[in-house]
Formats: sequence, C-alpha cells, structure tokens
Amino acid sequence: MLTEPSAVGRLGCPKRMVFGPCGGVRNDERCELAQHRCVFLGAPLVRWPDPPVPRPAPSVDGLLARAARAPVVLTDLSAPPFDLAALRRVVDVLAPVSDALLLGEHADRPDFPPTMIADEVLAAGGRLWTTLACRDRNRVVLEQELAGLAALGVDGVLCVTGDGRGPGVRPGAAQVFDLDGVRLAALAAAQGLPVAVPESPEARPVELRPARVAEKERAGAQLCVLNHVSSPARVAAFVAAARAAGATLPFVAAVAVYTDERSARVLQRFPGLHLDDEVVERVLAAPDPREAGIAAAVAEARELLAVPGVVGVNLSGAASDRGADDGARIKAAVAERLREDA
Repeated sequence: MLTEPSAVGRLGCPKRMVFGPCGGVRNDERCELAQHRCVFLGAPLVRWPDPPVPRPAPSVDGLLARAARAPVVLTDLSAPPFDLAALRRVVDVLAPVSDALLLGEHADRPDFPPTMIADEVLAAGGRLWTTLACRDRNRVVLEQELAGLAALGVDGVLCVTGDGRGPGVRPGAAQVFDLDGVRLAALAAAQGLPVAVPESPEARPVELRPARVAEKERAGAQLCVLNHVSSPARVAAFVAAARAAGATLPFVAAVAVYTDERSARVLQRFPGLHLDDEVVERVLAAPDPREAGIAAAVAEARELLAVPGVVGVNLSGAASDRGADDGARIKAAVAERLREDA
C-alpha cells in the first residue's frame, strides 16, 4: 500500500505543490505563474515520508538496462499536435538511432491523450518514455493514463508537475494541479512503471535541488533527466552534490539542439533552463549554422557523457525552425555521430 503524503499544497503556490519548488522558478526568484517570490524559497526541503516507494524492475532491454551497459541517447519526440502522420514520420527518422524517444508535453500545444500517442509510437517501432504532467488532469485521469501506459508497455514515464499556461493560452480552462510531479512519480511506480523525474540544477533555490533528487528517488524514481545547464562542469558539480545528498539513481543530461535563431532563443527564454550563451552566438554566426549546431550538440554530449553518474544524454529542443521533420533529421544526425563513438 502506497503511503499517501499530505495533499495540502504550500500556501501561495499556484501549482498547489507539496514537494516543491518546481523547475520554473525565475532567476529573480519570482514564481513562474505569479509576481511574488516562490513560496518554497527560504524554507527547509520537504522530505518524502517513510517508507520509500518500491521501484519496479526495469525491462531487460529498456533504456535503464541499456544505460547500465553503455551510454544511451534519449531523443525528444517533437511533432505537430493532432497530426499522427507527422508523428509516424518523426518516429521513422529517430527510432533507428535512439535508445528511446521522449514524448514531451507543452502548455501551449494541447494534443491527443498520452496513451493514444504512445500506442501510435509503439506501433511505429519506437521505444517510448512518456511525459505525464499534472497541469491539465485531475488525479483520476492521471491514474487512468498511468494504467493505460502500463498496459501498452511503454518503457517508462517522466513525471512532471508541468509548466503553467501563460496569459492568453486557453483562457477559461482551469489548471488542475491535483498532484505534483513527486506524488505522481509515486503513483507511477505503484503501477509498475519505470519512473523518471526532472530536475533543473540552475533554477532557484540551487542549494536545495541536489537533495530534491534524493527525495524523488525515495518516491519511486529510477532515473533523473536534467534540464539544460550552462556547462558540463555545472552538471558534474550537481551530480556530485546529489550523490552526497543520498541519491543513487543514474542521470541523463540535456543537450541543446538548435541550428537557427528561433530554435535557440526558445530554449534561452524558458524559465529554469540555461545554455552556454557564447556557444549559441558562435553557432548562429557560423557560415553554416546547421552544421555548427550539430557539431556543438555532439561536443556538448561527449563532455556530458564523461561526467561520472551521467549515463546518457537527452537530445532536446526543436532543432530547426523549418518544421518537425527537419528537426528530426537534425537530431538524428547528432544521434548518429554519438553512436559512432560507441
């Protein structure tokens, strides 16, 4: 039986989080969804109650098992919403060169239900990790999606609280936040699903985030997928701090894939994410930004894979402003060069 922690979120948190803060705390310490300071700042870290949630055994050929043998590539699966033909095209490009695909979820782009998309991806030959967010689903619907994903046999689920919708995005639609990502991770583990959780090493409060990974592991997480960090050295320091705080799970580090102004600036503007601005400007100023962007992503990935505790990289970002098909080809080119290193 899963120990159920208090469902009362921190007073003043628009996402009703119990195990905060989220990864969207702004550089000036403001809440992602409000003008006030994040209510989790200046307070002790909220600990997961005893006992730790049992973690299911991973698939013998899943991402976690592969990561125990060699570095892995987890590639963002980016396709236009409500377009199954485009989804299949992207899977056809990325699946052969990726150890797994990561289906994201975007606050400004509603799409088919995660279970439906997962069914399409699996039928097309992709090995899938599905992001499940708490923003638009109450607890009952989250439990339904988890049961469906488990029945389909997805490789795992990335449990997130979810980015808040900005002003003007689906006005009149309530943002639910019955759960936060940590409590969702516990439910997913109880369903027998391998669980990944995110963390933003350079989001405020930086000093609490390594210990948050250890608490998420106690909630059932088996993998931590890091958001974009300004340098591999910062990733190394974060992983070491998480180990010192008691985390034993492996890490997958984000690699920013961009080849033009739009695909780069979107990543730079996102709260809690940080890129190496000098590398960005060098790529954009290059005679061939496409090749420069691919080369920069490969170089970043190689540095990150040399960090102790990092077992893989997440090729993240749109990669191109020419559409999902072109972005998939660019990410596939990065993955292919990394496979040549193996």
